[in-house]
Amino acid sequence: MRTTRHLTALLLAAALVPSPALAAGAPCYRGVNLSGGEYGERGGTYGTNYTYPSEETIGYFAEKGMTIIRLPFLWERLQPALGGRLDEDELQRIKDTIGLIRKRGMAVLLDPHNFGYYDKTQVGTAPATDAAFGDFWARLAVEFANQEGIVFGLMNEPHDIKATDWLDAANAAIRSIRAVGARNLILVPGTAWSGAASWEKDVIGGANGTVMLGVRDPLDFYAYEVHQYLDADSSGTHPTCEGADAAVEAIAGVTAWLKRNHKRGFLGEFGASADKDCMSGLTEIYATMTGNGDVWLGWSYWAAGDWWPANEPFNVQPRKGPARPQMRLLAQSAKADAGTCSAVKPVGN
Repeated sequence: MRTTRHLTALLLAAALVPSPALAAGAPCYRGVNLSGGEYGERGGTYGTNYTYPSEETIGYFAEKGMTIIRLPFLWERLQPALGGRLDEDELQRIKDTIGLIRKRGMAVLLDPHNFGYYDKTQVGTAPATDAAFGDFWARLAVEFANQEGIVFGLMNEPHDIKATDWLDAANAAIRSIRAVGARNLILVPGTAWSGAASWEKDVIGGANGTVMLGVRDPLDFYAYEVHQYLDADSSGTHPTCEGADAAVEAIAGVTAWLKRNHKRGFLGEFGASADKDCMSGLTEIYATMTGNGDVWLGWSYWAAGDWWPANEPFNVQPRKGPARPQMRLLAQSAKADAGTCSAVKPVGN
């Protein structure tokens, strides 16, 4: 009995010492993707071909209890020439949007929404070499280094690239980020769309769950970003959720993988319609993450954005009338007692 009480006391004492990255409780980052900045081609006109979220939209999600906004943008638009300077106008638009988000107390996840490509060239292939990818992240990291509330997401959904090759590119970017002195939290996806359901399967060039354990961060301040939808093929392109049970199992599987490997995760994209099976699946996914805040940093629902059509089944963008059922569920899930996250690792830790 004494041994049990002693062990309990030790565990309680450990729980009372907050980690600079993650403390006990539900995931601290609960939010949405505000889509729009990734629209169109690289030469698109702002306000005509692409957009960033309005202050009204940002305020709506802050009022609903969201704590993070995943902000997609195009790499080519921000850096028109590989190895070259960032476009000042586009960078300022991103900074202005971040300012609005931070003013409402939410964190920002920067998301180059490029699927592992620059124009039509795959990362790791000339001219979009690992060095070029690292150069881009060095330039972007300098702009936001050590700003609280700014998280770096290396890339949205790399695919058709071997896991081993993607690992090399990711590590090149991480080295560049740390080389410029940025201590921001980094989210690292896998290949094969970074799917949770396939995380431990050899889809192309090795399983993410094996290969991506080779991530090297001198600060050890990163988490793995996975995505998971609830339709039959996990693509997020269908309004029905025949794959709801499989999606719930996938998130449970990644949870077990994170615990087994002493890693942390972030569910960067997931979404579904208001279909009964979809809502049931979403509820279970939230419950899994809420009950495992020791390994899940958080989640961001896909999606919303000022230009999203009202008839898009997954859309939770505010419109006239009551909030959509998915948004009500998001807001309810955001009420869970959360741990404390920091987007910047303190010096000395």
